[in-house]
Amino acid sequence: MRCFIGIDLGSTTTKAVVMDESLNVLGRGITNSRSNYDTAAAVAKQEALASARFNLFRGAVGKSGVLNGGLDEFIEQYERDFRLEQFVEQLADLEQDCQASVDGAHFGDNSSAVHESLAEVFRQLREEAPDMFAPGANRKSDFFRDIAGSRYLAIGETVAKDAGIRYDMLLNVFDRSIIEVENRVYGESMNTQLRAGLERTFKRLPHVAAKRAALEAPIMSVLDSEFEETYVIGTGYGRARLPFSKEHIRSEILCHGLGAHIMYPATATVLDIGGQDTKAIQVDRKGIVESFQMNDRCAAGCGRYLGYIADEMNVGLHELGPIAMKATRTVRINSTCTVFAGAELRDRLALGEKREDILQGLHRAIILRAMSILARSGGVRDQFTFTGGVAKNEAAVKSLRDLIEENYGNVTINIDPDSIYTGALGAATFAQRAVVDDGLAAVHRDTGAKARAATAA
Repeated sequence: MRCFIGIDLGSTTTKAVVMDESLNVLGRGITNSRSNYDTAAAVAKQEALASARFNLFRGAVGKSGVLNGGLDEFIEQYERDFRLEQFVEQLADLEQDCQASVDGAHFGDNSSAVHESLAEVFRQLREEAPDMFAPGANRKSDFFRDIAGSRYLAIGETVAKDAGIRYDMLLNVFDRSIIEVENRVYGESMNTQLRAGLERTFKRLPHVAAKRAALEAPIMSVLDSEFEETYVIGTGYGRARLPFSKEHIRSEILCHGLGAHIMYPATATVLDIGGQDTKAIQVDRKGIVESFQMNDRCAAGCGRYLGYIADEMNVGLHELGPIAMKATRTVRINSTCTVFAGAELRDRLALGEKREDILQGLHRAIILRAMSILARSGGVRDQFTFTGGVAKNEAAVKSLRDLIEENYGNVTINIDPDSIYTGALGAATFAQRAVVDDGLAAVHRDTGAKARAATAA
């Protein structure tokens, strides 16, 4: 199957979208951007290809009619079991690297105890892993570093205490090893993980296993098929670091404008608040950029700023919005500068202000800054599309809706659940157009092969 791939290398996360020749999105993938941009691009692409497999599984099994009303249960369980297989494989690699790093850490007489403690930590991690991927499991992140790291630290503290060794010894080997594991690409083992995950699913769902013979034909037809990565386009904050030739790079402004247009064809104005920058974009009826403005000088008021505030308040980034929504009043925040945010935050708390009221004021300040960028780009036109990671923050969305209504009246505001993939969607659309619309059938074999080789594991 010919497919077209867009990769958006952001400052905090890297996203990928896989699209077919008819502009149907087959799959989406996301990973943290790490310090190794080449690896981030490759991992995001592999995640998108895995997502595409599950979409194809759903279509093939659904068409067969084998499961009748049980299709959703099967696909959702299968994907959880596949993710569990991925996690277990990375966990085994992490344990091996941690054990190997002990001898080079100069722990002296404590080395044996550290080895034994690590074995116990990873034994417990393996034991509880299935529960992390059970139906309804509450994971704060889907990234391996976050899932494994939080549990390693919690288990490690208890194990170190019981073993009579310093906790920082276990922290030391984790910090030395996690980067190595995080920067490995497991694409070559994906089919093995998919097959192993399927076996887990059959064991978990006996009523599905009873229909195994009829299920295997449509599933294997997808597993045995190959994706032909026809053309790849890269974009984003770190696009200069993507391992592509210049023919395979598009600006993030163009990709976000086109991506928003693909999501909502009537889009006229786009606001994207990402980890490092804010972009206000005006597009025409075909999704072509007419004008744009970006934040200048620094990342004030962007996702990185919110991350800093979350750290200052000792809460998760995903908790900021819900806490702010509990506010009974809005505290005026004078600065959205990251450098001064901590000091102002502490001052407000010292004055007795409630943290939910402070956070409400903070979200409003961020959106006010975005509104000034929108004004410089040409204002807000109907329809308006809000994209980027901050679009998932309910307090930011509420402030945006209030301020747009206050300043521009009744405007249609579009927020897609997958808005974080807008740039990658635009890049994938450019890739499809490069071949299908622009007739690069003879050229794409060469340039596409170079891009595929560059993002190979």
